[in-house]
Amino acid sequence: MNIEKEILDYLKSADASSSNEILQGIVRKKSIATIKRTLSKLIENQLVIVTGRGKTTRYKISPYFKLFEPIDLDLYYRKEIDERVIINNFNFDLLTRILPNVKLFTENEINKLNSLQKIFLNNISELSEFQYKKELERLAIDLSWKSSQIEGNTYSLLETEKLLKERETAAGKTKEEAVMLLNHKDAIDFIIDKPDYLFPIIVPKIEDIHSILTKELAVDRNIRKRRVGISGTNYTPIDNEFQIKEAITNMCDLINGNNNVFEKALLALMLISYIQPFVDGNKRTARIVSNAILINNNYCPISFRTVDSVDYKKAMLLFYEQNNITAFKKIFIEQYEFAVSTYF
Repeated sequence: MNIEKEILDYLKSADASSSNEILQGIVRKKSIATIKRTLSKLIENQLVIVTGRGKTTRYKISPYFKLFEPIDLDLYYRKEIDERVIINNFNFDLLTRILPNVKLFTENEINKLNSLQKIFLNNISELSEFQYKKELERLAIDLSWKSSQIEGNTYSLLETEKLLKERETAAGKTKEEAVMLLNHKDAIDFIIDKPDYLFPIIVPKIEDIHSILTKELAVDRNIRKRRVGISGTNYTPIDNEFQIKEAITNMCDLINGNNNVFEKALLALMLISYIQPFVDGNKRTARIVSNAILINNNYCPISFRTVDSVDYKKAMLLFYEQNNITAFKKIFIEQYEFAVSTYF
């Protein structure tokens, strides 16, 4: 057990405590300087909050602790679906009380992302318009493939490239798989051609993106009017049409009111999936809308090419079940770095 976990475990069961009380309360004795240094890191990561000054300084668990709590995914998923203690139902407070009041990225994380963005801008400044479009085309193929693979599509990347470039379907694959991939490419082309279409983000325009992604796939259009379930979890999305509309509208307000492009993109990626406003195609829509935010602001889009599909689903389920963003945020940062270093 590391010192951070010891301190957090102590504070979970204690009232607001001084650094000396924390020092006395943990098992492994450290210097007071180490305790204070660790507390500063926990405060930066929004796991602990501090009150008072000087001798009255006290530390306690942050009200946003669940959002950022370090969780061992391997350990978490050793428990079967019915053994996990989860937040079963949609948490409306996330949209109205929690996410509007936090920074999703730590200072170090946002510095890293901003540095990558500078590299991206420098790289594209040296590309001709033709070269830039070629790189976008390459990324669009990778995104179409990976986004579809996450949803169970069995096309390989090479088969996807052949389909999207030459309209040649792969042997032994279903028509629906080909349509899914072609729809992805159409949706990506749409947000590239009309980068400001989703700005500000409003519900009807999210529905338009969903319609492009699900055309000819026998999927109901627009906000769902019936209940849906999610495989692999006991989390139950909202089943009331009016509450779904309220949630997705609140999400749009939250994103539109946020000034940080990376946070806006991450919020869209997580919340469209969490709200499940459509009968099917929610995660696909989330990935396209998130990329639309990046592209409209001249940020590097993300293909998710190297993310493992199972890891993606586990990170998403962790957000559903615990409202915890740590695993998904890690994927976002890693994939942004991959995109900057690979395509441009």
